[in-house]
Amino acid sequence: MLSFQITEKMTKNLRELAQTTAQMQQLLSALDTEELDYIHRNVLISMVGASTRIENAVLTDAEIDWIETTLSHDARTTAYLDKREYIHDKLSKDKERSIDEVTGCRALLQLIYAQANDMFPLTETTLRGLHDELLRYYAPAAHYRGQYKTSPNNVIQENRRTGERRSVFETCPPGVLTETAMQELVAWYNTTLPEHPWTIAVAVEFVFRFLAIHPFQDGNGRLGRGLFLLALLQGPDESLRVVAPYLPIDRYIEKQKEDYYIVLRRCSGGVFHPDPHRYEYASVLRFMLKVIARSLHDVALYRRRYRALRELPTAGVAVLQCFKERPETRLQTRQIIADTGFPRSTATDALRLLKEQGFIQRFGRGAGVRYQLVF
Repeated sequence: MLSFQITEKMTKNLRELAQTTAQMQQLLSALDTEELDYIHRNVLISMVGASTRIENAVLTDAEIDWIETTLSHDARTTAYLDKREYIHDKLSKDKERSIDEVTGCRALLQLIYAQANDMFPLTETTLRGLHDELLRYYAPAAHYRGQYKTSPNNVIQENRRTGERRSVFETCPPGVLTETAMQELVAWYNTTLPEHPWTIAVAVEFVFRFLAIHPFQDGNGRLGRGLFLLALLQGPDESLRVVAPYLPIDRYIEKQKEDYYIVLRRCSGGVFHPDPHRYEYASVLRFMLKVIARSLHDVALYRRRYRALRELPTAGVAVLQCFKERPETRLQTRQIIADTGFPRSTATDALRLLKEQGFIQRFGRGAGVRYQLVF
């Protein structure tokens, strides 16, 4: 079923993670809907931010939080198109592409969270539809979104600071080879996922083979990470299905971006193989087991922030809102006073509390002190 053997040590690690996930499922079952919604919203923002920044988008989670708030007032599918000009004007002018990519990634993940069950068994039509959703708001992709590639492409690692681009490995040539590889991959996934005891192992092979094929002209990295989530939500492991919407998995891939590309190259040997048995999946599995284990710890972080937010006094809530309305701006105390009408002592106390609770960070000293939102 799998194209690789799971060693005794891997089995031990998988069992340990399964036990931790089952405990997390039990913990989440005791939380009320409001707290669960708060955690999931934070996870969605972290996932969108991390997955797009891995591909060199530039929006912070605080800025994505503002976009999410702006768009969540209107559940219609045209919400972003209606508010696109407003959002572009609100954020820096050099971030238009990142905004469009973030919005597409947001739509993709929301679709996966909401409709994962309806997407099984998986079809190539579904994959094309997910790709179309991912790039829906990126105008240059209009002629190729939802379509398999027509030109060669590789897995590329780009240094955001220097602009240097490095090929991680060569992918499947376009045309018949890509089409055949995708047909085989989808058929393998639909057969293997329901029957295999370790959903994570199936997800690792599925996503790596997808990345090795690199079937679309652009967006394969973001879509691949979305497909890993989809596999967790579609697999037979009940604990994983319940817990996955509350795990910011891509946040930890972003934190270990260099290692991420190293394991992808190690697994592939630098080239695409039509025979999936030739890949060294163990390194990717070990990497993803660590990523999921670490992301489980973030549930406690989100729960602490939820309690701290609920306990904020009225002045603290009002001052926090000033920052949320300008997520990329560092504000001075005088600006907070002007926005809220609070006395200086009230504004100062609120700023101190927000900093202590980790909602904002402080820059500078004396008269030049400024504060900025932390997501």
